[in-house]
Amino acid sequence: PGVEISNTSMEDLDLGQYVGDKVDVLMGGVPCQSFSQAGNRKGLNDNRGNLLLCFIKMLSVIQPKVWLIENVKGLSTHNGGATLKYILQQIETLGRYRVSYRVLNANDYGVPQKRERIFLVGIRDDITRTYEFPTPHSYKPLLGDVLIDCPESEGHRYNPRLERIMEQVPSGGCWVDLPEEEQKAYLGNSYYSGGGRRGIARRLSLDAPSLTLLTSPSQKQTERCHPTETRPLQILEYARIQTFPDSYKFS
Repeated sequence: PGVEISNTSMEDLDLGQYVGDKVDVLMGGVPCQSFSQAGNRKGLNDNRGNLLLCFIKMLSVIQPKVWLIENVKGLSTHNGGATLKYILQQIETLGRYRVSYRVLNANDYGVPQKRERIFLVGIRDDITRTYEFPTPHSYKPLLGDVLIDCPESEGHRYNPRLERIMEQVPSGGCWVDLPEEEQKAYLGNSYYSGGGRRGIARRLSLDAPSLTLLTSPSQKQTERCHPTETRPLQILEYARIQTFPDSYKFS
């Protein structure tokens, strides 16, 4: 309530209304597919990845006191690190910000999920305070901490073929745990080119953090099967793994 939401592309925003020290903090998280290992990795040549340069343009006009950019870990290694270096150089040309960056894992900060993301933080040169990245927590939560008493909610079911495949995968296992003939049938040509990624036919474990959650819990390259039941994760389970409260309503 009371929060203004502009359903507009950042490329079309009227930045003039924010000029004049009106913005304390500017935060941005552009779509990750351009840099993700699970995406096509076109980087700044992708319209989505190019929004990082749009964010830098916003910085040059608005000049907030503090800014933060978040993206997948792959941004730090994309094109051998050249993409991140270019972004930092573009920010440096503004001549106004001290920049720090680090890859953090959400599991180190109370989230029962291995989710590595790079965070870039800029402090304007007239601000005397410095930024320090948070210290990792001593306890790293496991998937069982949030799923053990999770109520049933809406979700999908596997088709009969995939259900038969996943029933053969143990907790924490993946396609390599299938009988060889099943591996060949399920992976197809990928089997003969060295096999697939360990996300294929992956069943999670209650005794470990969840793997990174994606848009859907059931995609062939990034399967997220329930640890003890043969089905994809449900909506409330997804929400708990992301640390949303059970009372949160999704539109």
